[in-house]
Amino acid sequence: MNYEVIVVGGGHAGCEAAVASSRKGHKTLLVTGSINNIATMPCNPSIGGSAKGIIVREIDALGGVMGEVADKTLIQMKMLNYAKGPAVKSLRAQADKITYPKEMLKLLNEEKNLTIKEAMVEDLIVKDNTVYGVVLDNEEKITSNIVILTTGTYLKSDILIGNTRTRSGPHNEKPSMHLSDNLKKYGFKILRLKTGTPPRIDRSTIDFTKTKREDGDKKYYTFSHTNPPVYNIDNQQPCYLIYTTEETKKIIKENLNKSSMYGGLDDITGVGPRYCPSIEDKMVRFSDKEKHQLFLEPESLYYDDIYLQGFSTSMPKEVQEKMVHSLPGLENAKILRYAYAIEYDAIYPTQVKPNLETKVLNNLFTAGQINGTSGYEEAACQGLIAGINAALKLEGQEPLILKRNEAYIGVLIDDLVTKGTREPYRMLTSRAEYRLLLRHDNSDLRLREYGHKVGLINGEKYSKFIEKKNNIEELIRKIKETKIIVDNEKRRIGTTVYEYLKNPSTNLQNIIETYNLDLKYNDEVIEEVEIQIKYEGYIKKIEREAEKMLKNEEKQIPEDIDYDKVPNLASEARQKLKEVRPLNIAQAIRISGVNPSDISILLIYLRKHYNE
Repeated sequence: MNYEVIVVGGGHAGCEAAVASSRKGHKTLLVTGSINNIATMPCNPSIGGSAKGIIVREIDALGGVMGEVADKTLIQMKMLNYAKGPAVKSLRAQADKITYPKEMLKLLNEEKNLTIKEAMVEDLIVKDNTVYGVVLDNEEKITSNIVILTTGTYLKSDILIGNTRTRSGPHNEKPSMHLSDNLKKYGFKILRLKTGTPPRIDRSTIDFTKTKREDGDKKYYTFSHTNPPVYNIDNQQPCYLIYTTEETKKIIKENLNKSSMYGGLDDITGVGPRYCPSIEDKMVRFSDKEKHQLFLEPESLYYDDIYLQGFSTSMPKEVQEKMVHSLPGLENAKILRYAYAIEYDAIYPTQVKPNLETKVLNNLFTAGQINGTSGYEEAACQGLIAGINAALKLEGQEPLILKRNEAYIGVLIDDLVTKGTREPYRMLTSRAEYRLLLRHDNSDLRLREYGHKVGLINGEKYSKFIEKKNNIEELIRKIKETKIIVDNEKRRIGTTVYEYLKNPSTNLQNIIETYNLDLKYNDEVIEEVEIQIKYEGYIKKIEREAEKMLKNEEKQIPEDIDYDKVPNLASEARQKLKEVRPLNIAQAIRISGVNPSDISILLIYLRKHYNE
C-alpha cells in the first residue's frame, strides 16, 4: 500500500509529525515499535520548563497538539521565572505518565488520514538519492512519497548501568539494530550520544517531613491559546525539594570508577547532555559546591513511583542504593526502578536543511533526538515542522522556516542545522538573542498566522485569535486617548493612561479599577497590552537589531555555489561552508569557524559572479 507520508517512531516528534501531515489531508502512516509506547515519557513526565514551556506554546500556536494533551493530563502547573520578567517566564506542567500517552493515542486514532502500524523499520527504499519508502525488519516494503525519521533513542541503543551494557531501548524494548548502519551506507555521518534517567522511589518509603513541599500555582494557566483549563487548582499534586549531602558526595567520589561514564565501561563513545548532567558529572564539574538541588516528583495518580529529579546516574545498583539512602527523607527509601544511562546513534544535524529535509537524501526528513536534541519539547516542535514541511513539499508550496526573531523553534532548528552539536542539545533562554520578542504571552501573536496559512489553525481557533488581536489593538488605542489625573511630586497633573503605564510601579488592572475606567477586557489582553507598553523601548531596540539580521537573510547564497572557487577563504571557513551550505549571509555569519573576513570575501564573490 502506498502512503504520501510515513513517520517512523511514535514519540513526541513522531506524534506531531503524523498529526500535522494527516490534518493537512495527506495519507499518513505512523510506524512504531510498540503502540503501547506511543508518546511515553521514559524520563520525567513533565511538559515545559524554562524556555521549553514557550516552545510548547509555540507548538500550540502553529496547530500542534502537545500543549492540548498536557493541559488535559497535568497533575501540577507552575509559571517559572515569573518575578524575572516577561522575557523568561515559562510554564511547566507535571503531566500524568499514564494518561498523557493514552490521551495522545486517542487523538491519533481519531485522525481520519492516519494509520498506525506496529513494526520496526530497519532500512529505506532509496533510488537515485531519493527516498521512496521504508523496509521493515521482516523485509516488508511500504512505499511513500516522503519519509520522516523520528527514531528517538532507539538507534542501536544500549542501556548502561555500572559495568554492564545491554542492547535495549527505554523500557527494555527492542532497539533498531540496522537503520543507523544503513543511514551511514547512504552517506550520513553518525553521532553517538548519551542521556540518562534517575531512580524511581516508592512513595510510601519516603519521610516527607524532611523535605520542603512545592505546590502548584494558585492561578489557572494553559499551554493552549484556545481551550480553558480543565484541572482543579485546589487539587494539584505537590512536589518536594531536598538537597544532596556530604555523604552523597563521598559515596559518589569513592565509586566514580564504577559509573558507566567514569570507568565502569571503557568503550563509551556517547557524549552526555551538558545542561542536564548526571549527578556524578555534577559532583566532578562542580566539586566546590556544597550541595545540589533535587526534586521528588509524582509520576502519576495511578501508581506511587516518585521521580528523583536531578539524580540521573549510571552507577551500579548497589551504589545507587547507598546514594539514595544518603539523601534527607530517603534514608529508608525503596528503589522501584534503578537509574540508567542510554547510549544511541544520531546524525550530525548539519546534514539537515532548515526545513528539516536531509541534504543527503531527497524526501527524507528527520526530527527529534535523531537530530541531536534532548527533551520532549525540542522533539515535538521539530516533528511539527517536519510534518508541516513534508505536506507543503507534497503540495508544491514553499517550506515554513521560522526565523530566530520569530520563535524559539526557529532558534533551535537554526542552531542545529547551522552550528551542529556534539552533545544532546537542550533549549535555553540564553540561546535566543531576541528572547524579549519570544515571550510566553505573545506566542500566538507571533505564530498563529503561520498556523492558519499552512492550514492547521482554522474555525474557532482562528476566530478567537483575530478577536484577541483586535481587542489588543482597541485597548491600546483607548488608553492612548483616556486621560487621568495623577499625583506627581506633591502636585497633580493630567496624563494619558498610556504614558502613566510606562511608570515601572504602575499596573494596568489597578489603574482601570482605581479610576473606574470602562475598559472591560480579559486578563490575557490586559497583560499583553501592559507588556507591550512597559517594554516598548526595549522591544523597539531589539526589533532594530533583528532587522539587521533580516537584511542579511535577504542576501541569498545560490545553491549551486562552488566554495572551492571562492578565492582567499580561510580553509576552516571553506570546509564549514561546504558542510552547512547556508541559504543566506545571515546563516553563514552564524557558522562557527566562519569569520567576518570570510563573509566579506564571500560577499565580494557573490557580487562579482551572481550580481548578489
